[in-house]
Amino acid sequence: MTDFWLNPLAGLLVGALVGATGVGGGALMTPLLVLLLGVAPHTAVGTDLLYASLTKMFGVWVHGSQGRVDWQVVRRLSIGSLPAALATLVWMHLTDSAGIRQGAIIFALGVVLLLTAVAMASKPWLNRVGKTMRVTDPQHFKQFQPVLTVIAGALLGVMVALTSIGAGALGAVMLVFLYPLRLTPAKLVGTDLAHAIPLALLAGAGHMLLGNVDFTLLGSLLLGSIPGVWLGAHYGGLLPDVVLRNGIALILALVGLKMLG
Repeated sequence: MTDFWLNPLAGLLVGALVGATGVGGGALMTPLLVLLLGVAPHTAVGTDLLYASLTKMFGVWVHGSQGRVDWQVVRRLSIGSLPAALATLVWMHLTDSAGIRQGAIIFALGVVLLLTAVAMASKPWLNRVGKTMRVTDPQHFKQFQPVLTVIAGALLGVMVALTSIGAGALGAVMLVFLYPLRLTPAKLVGTDLAHAIPLALLAGAGHMLLGNVDFTLLGSLLLGSIPGVWLGAHYGGLLPDVVLRNGIALILALVGLKMLG
């Protein structure tokens, strides 16, 4: 009976963060499912991937309608991320890694969460470094920008397929370094969300074929996430970026330490 309201509430809270920041789909929902709701780690990863992709569709609709998506950047990321995610899923199937013991999955989640927390806390510094490189040597920076974006996408593809984490949080950090002048804060969120959708859908479909999706749980989470992401996309900008970023980074670090402990 508790799940009747607890799962939609979790979806509402995480959906609001996704809509406001582009972050939170995997980074918060997967550990929340494992630690608080007692979901098996491999099921949490698979279910969360489909949850995140469907949730972010509503956020992209809002951001896209307001012209806050850079589709060229989305394409560059996808060229790297989609093949990398597909290759990772094939490897998981061939090596039976989908059935890896729960302790190993929890350890991997903890490591990725700590990495994400550090990356988010370092976001302003990385943005300043990117701006300096972009201004002082624009020719070389722009020359390598497309290739580095594809490589960044490939790294995200592997990470998301394995843990469901990275498409939003780490993707945003990579983009503030690679596109320090081109992407405004609003365009950063919209672009990051737009790339996360096909990546999460592909990885989620792969996990569904591996039997790692709980559709009853998915439905209850979506009941809360759909209104949550709408609220976040419309009103998330009212909160200072530093508060959102550092608050989420702190939560991720604490959860990561908890999972490693």
